[in-house]
Amino acid sequence: MKYRLLVSLFTLLSSTLLPTALNAEALESPEPLEIHKGLQTIKVATFNVSMESTNYKALGLAPSAKVLQKVLSNGENSQVKNIAEIIQRVNPDILLLNEFDYIADQSVGIDYFIKHYLNVSQGGQKAVDYGYVYTNTVNTGEPTNFDLDNNGKKEQFGGDAYGYGLYPGQYGMVVLSKYPIEQANARTFQTFKWQDMPNAQQPILPAASTDEKGTPWYSKEEWQAFRLSSKSHWDIPVNVNGKIVHILAMHPTPPNFDGAEDRNGTRNHDEIRLMADYLTPERGGYIYDDAGEQVSLKENDRFVLVGDFNAADIGDKHRPDVIEQLTESPLVNNRLIPTSAGGAAASSEAFSSRFTAYWGARADYVLPSQYGFDVKDAGVFWPTKDSDLYRLVNDRQASSDHRMVWVTLLVK
Repeated sequence: MKYRLLVSLFTLLSSTLLPTALNAEALESPEPLEIHKGLQTIKVATFNVSMESTNYKALGLAPSAKVLQKVLSNGENSQVKNIAEIIQRVNPDILLLNEFDYIADQSVGIDYFIKHYLNVSQGGQKAVDYGYVYTNTVNTGEPTNFDLDNNGKKEQFGGDAYGYGLYPGQYGMVVLSKYPIEQANARTFQTFKWQDMPNAQQPILPAASTDEKGTPWYSKEEWQAFRLSSKSHWDIPVNVNGKIVHILAMHPTPPNFDGAEDRNGTRNHDEIRLMADYLTPERGGYIYDDAGEQVSLKENDRFVLVGDFNAADIGDKHRPDVIEQLTESPLVNNRLIPTSAGGAAASSEAFSSRFTAYWGARADYVLPSQYGFDVKDAGVFWPTKDSDLYRLVNDRQASSDHRMVWVTLLVK
């Protein structure tokens, strides 16, 4: 108990006295912090691990979720070992994994990752365990009978799936937690129809002349069936010592890889808007979950938004009025922006310390509610090139093209 108290006091003093960017590598917190007059401090993180069909070409297999299952089965994949070491070093209490293929049989999917990678010391780090897991189906690779990409062929997968993917479950999501997940109260929004959002940004192919109206990208039948979420939107309630924290997880589509119709850009905007409306009681009345119930958060619900939102907040990749739907919401605390020394050194941009992706943008977010938390610390795991830990982020093959983002919160 004395050891845990000393560790807690050291971590608190470090987060208070040191700049976040300098703290990016000294992130280990062996136990949840238990001071502040009985209040609980938790670390919440998001990590796009880029583990969809890991190394399927090297294995000589066709892309499918079975490839990831094979990789996870033996604990020997170098990329996945590095991902596990990053997780062990940051040691979050609640963690969202993006781009972790959905495998219906959890025992040979996420359980394999926990057993063969996280429960095994990586790089001399202390093994970590997560007793609570949430995973579910996603729209990526979910086939349709439409020609959604308008290439003249109904191919079911790829650009004709509800969310771009070569097979069902690609680019999936998983929530890991050291605190109980209230599975029965989890809400998913995978099947919410885009057309059911008031004033939805329906993609329009511009007309050749400004005197003419543009043409809707999707046919009437397609628009009526089209799902808004490119993967899914989740509300996962986690019980932190009797206080419910809503983990609001998503992974909106990148706002590119399209054309003048901007179908991915408009979708990204409205995917983010769905979550912004969901957490705002007076705006979320139109939203229904996959059980068909109209739902939204209530006033003074604690929440943490997590995920790769594919929406930059500054710079040449920034699209105005997209991520601001969340970062400028009066219900969201965006005051302490996670940073890293590695990100700062990776670009000449004055704001690059906030980057979370190697291609130069703040794309991944952990955004707590104003209500119910004090933000104590935050960071991005991005070591500098002169660090011994740079081997973990050297390139996409080392771990991922994204960095883990974390925020430490005092639960009030």
